[in-house]
Amino acid sequence: MADRGFPDQHTTTTVTSTNTTVQTNIRFDASYVRTLPGMLKVGQMVVDILGFICIIASNWSHSSRGSWFNTVAMGGFWFTGIMLALYLFHIVEKLYRIPWLKIEFIFCTLWVLFYLIAASLAAAIGGAIEAFAAAAFFGFVGMILYGFDAYIKFKAIKGGEIAQGERVVIKSTSTAASPAY
Repeated sequence: MADRGFPDQHTTTTVTSTNTTVQTNIRFDASYVRTLPGMLKVGQMVVDILGFICIIASNWSHSSRGSWFNTVAMGGFWFTGIMLALYLFHIVEKLYRIPWLKIEFIFCTLWVLFYLIAASLAAAIGGAIEAFAAAAFFGFVGMILYGFDAYIKFKAIKGGEIAQGERVVIKSTSTAASPAY
């Protein structure tokens, strides 16, 4: 029987183990394009190039607004294209120690801001120049795509995921009670 003055004693132990599984060989895997991040990258590249073409097709493409929009569109196109290639060939998985998700999160967040500015500037004169109105539409769609991608990256970072490959976190809890004297 336990003494009324002393409560039963027990110890709780929590053990967390993390297992990261990656394949370090470079290989082409087209199935990445069918995943949500892959579809987002393809969509971002399409919107980037369509917005760029709209501005270039106008007679005012060399204005400061047009140049800024094209800078944003081509910066997004090339960064997203390079990242898509790195994922398709599993180079991101090979270099899994680089914080790819954080890099992409920062880029996507910046591009939301840049596209907001570029599309707003294009929309401001879009009534007079139809090509700028179309570019503004693609700019706002690009802003939404990059924003959704940033949200996905943020959730992945908070969840402790890696960009490509698998990370399994196993938590086990054990409780040991000492006998009452």
